[in-house]
Amino acid sequence: MPCAMHRKVKKVAKKKLAKKVKKVAKKKLAKKVKKVAKKKVAKKKK
Repeated sequence: MPCAMHRKVKKVAKKKLAKKVKKVAKKKLAKKVKKVAKKKVAKKKK
């Protein structure tokens, strides 16, 4: 019984962690994209 419970907890933990990681990754990606976009716009203006 404890074995099954442990597995369930691990699964939930993994899902939560995955969500967190995805959120952080999205934020970082958004920042990167914005930076690159700004640079491209700046180059175009020149």
